[in-house]
Amino acid sequence: MSAVQEKVAAGKVVEFSYRITDRHGEVVEQVDLPLSMVFMRHNRLYDVVEKALVGCRVGDEVSVGVPAAESAWGEADANLILVQDIEHVPPPYRQIGQEAQFQAENGEIKTFRVTRVTADSVTLDGNHPFAGQTMIFHVKVLAIRDASKDELLHGIASGAPDSVGGATIH
Repeated sequence: MSAVQEKVAAGKVVEFSYRITDRHGEVVEQVDLPLSMVFMRHNRLYDVVEKALVGCRVGDEVSVGVPAAESAWGEADANLILVQDIEHVPPPYRQIGQEAQFQAENGEIKTFRVTRVTADSVTLDGNHPFAGQTMIFHVKVLAIRDASKDELLHGIASGAPDSVGGATIH
């Protein structure tokens, strides 16, 4: 008689790895070290990703698109895109990918990335790099087990070896 293989379900501790790709299939983020979570607790993953994982077994991988409107990165805000005359931008910040921090009058600090450089101007973007895009989350199930009473109470996986409790993909 063979043992029944666990399935991903609410209240299970799920160990997983993931990668995120853009619409062109380019990997923009990847975590190969196992992460653990008490499934369906504290929204560790986007709802659409969690729903796709329900019923999966160890070794299964799901790929799910997360639209900008349903994500933490959201839609692009045109007010966070600044075009500066190149002579007003210090030379180290005249390269695509450079980051600069600005402080608002209220003390809030915002990071802007250089996204375009021409002979006359530098474009800085304060939006999240994924803003306005649907990103594809590829999540692979590595292990499944029952959550302990303490893990269920707090919603954080803590008892599994090599677990990284509290990991959030947002």
